[in-house]
Parts: sequence; C-alpha cells; structure tokens
Amino acid sequence: MDAKAYEQFRDLEEHHWWFRGRRNVYLGLLEAHLADERPARSLDLGCGMGGFLPGLSRLSGRAFPADISTESLAHVEERGFGGGVVVDGYALPYQDNSFDLICMFDAIEHIPDDVAVMREIARILAPGGRVMISVPAYQFLFSNNDAIAQHQRRYTRSMLDRVFESAGLEVERNTHTNVLLFPIILPVVLAIKVLEVVIPRRKVPKHTNLSWPIPAFVHSLLYRAFASELLLSRRFDIPVGHSIAAIAKKQ
Repeated sequence: MDAKAYEQFRDLEEHHWWFRGRRNVYLGLLEAHLADERPARSLDLGCGMGGFLPGLSRLSGRAFPADISTESLAHVEERGFGGGVVVDGYALPYQDNSFDLICMFDAIEHIPDDVAVMREIARILAPGGRVMISVPAYQFLFSNNDAIAQHQRRYTRSMLDRVFESAGLEVERNTHTNVLLFPIILPVVLAIKVLEVVIPRRKVPKHTNLSWPIPAFVHSLLYRAFASELLLSRRFDIPVGHSIAAIAKKQ
C-alpha cells in the first residue's frame, strides 16, 4: 500500500465500527478466558497497523509485533511498539517455547497452508501457553471483498478445531462473533454476491465494504450492537455469526 492508503487504514482502525467492535469483543473474550493469568510475553502475529497491541500490552507483560509488511511495522513503531519482526508464517524466526500468548486477528485466512502455520505457532508457544485467532465465517459468504483482501478461505468452527488439533493444541473456546448484526449482514452479502454474478465488476482495491461512507451516529449504533454480544460470549460459545474467535492451549 502507498503512504495514503496506510493513513486511511489507520483511520479506519481508530473509528470504523467493525474495527472497534472486534477489538472490544476479542480482547474481552481473551481477558475473561485468562482470568487471573497474565502471560509474560505475547505475540501479535500479522499485527497490521497494531490496533490490538495496546490491549495485548494491558493483558500481558510485553506485547511483540510481527507482520509480513515492513511498512506496517514502521507504522506500529510510530505508535510506540518497537521490536517488530518481518515474518514468514511457515518459518517463524523465534526459538521454541518463546511466547506465552500468540494472537492472529483476521490473519490466518490469508495464508494458503493454515495447518503449517499453526504447527509453527505451536512450536514457538510455551507449554501451558495459548493461541487466539479470529477468522471470517462461512465459505458461502466468500465475495469480491474477500478476493480483494486476498483471503484464501472462510471458516466454520469445525474447520478451526481441525487446524488447532493438527498442531496438537487443545481447543478451549470456539465461538461465533459479530452475532447480533448477522441477520442484517447475511442478506446484504448474499444480495451483493448475486449482483457480482449478474454484473461482473473489476476488482478495485480502494473500494471494499469498509469504504462505504457511514454517518457517525450509525458507526456508534453498529459498534454498540457488536460490542454488546460480549455479555453472552464471555460465558458461552455462540453457534452462529459473521466471524469466529477461538482459543487453544498447548499442554
């Protein structure tokens, strides 16, 4: 991405309802699951612009950024999180048992071989440590927006279970998220998919479902709806929703 694109994406992370909502829900789920535990070293793998790093720093002794993009890590450093490492998910440049918590927020769906990456994560995860990932749900919702974002796939909860188990990790939580808004999102996405078939359009990376102009009060309402599901998901795995969040442990 060019400098302007990074600036726009950073603004989206700060103000868009979806980014704010998922931070609230995913960090809330993680905090509730950890309870009184405080991991000494956490890794945000595929950290992007670093939106989750302040929260991970609060929940752990120190949070480390890692991403495939040097430009992303430069912006992360500007936010006060230095020590970022450029990584290849298939060969992570860390020693065995290096981290007590590893997170991949909407990252693993970009990688062709997710099982190989999860085995690398298990290798650098300390015994008793945990990995948390979030992913988009349901392959039938795969749309032009997924193609622009370079997603390899969307997931079901059982698919995530198999990815964890293939790496020898024990699944502790596996819940759908973006639940309350899903009845609205589902017909909209399906309608857009029909239009994409009837009227094929050229992929335009600057235009995704995050680039639609939305009034500030609508952002606020959507954020509140997204964030409110945490009241349930702190305690229960929810069986349906637009995304999935899961936590697994290395024995």
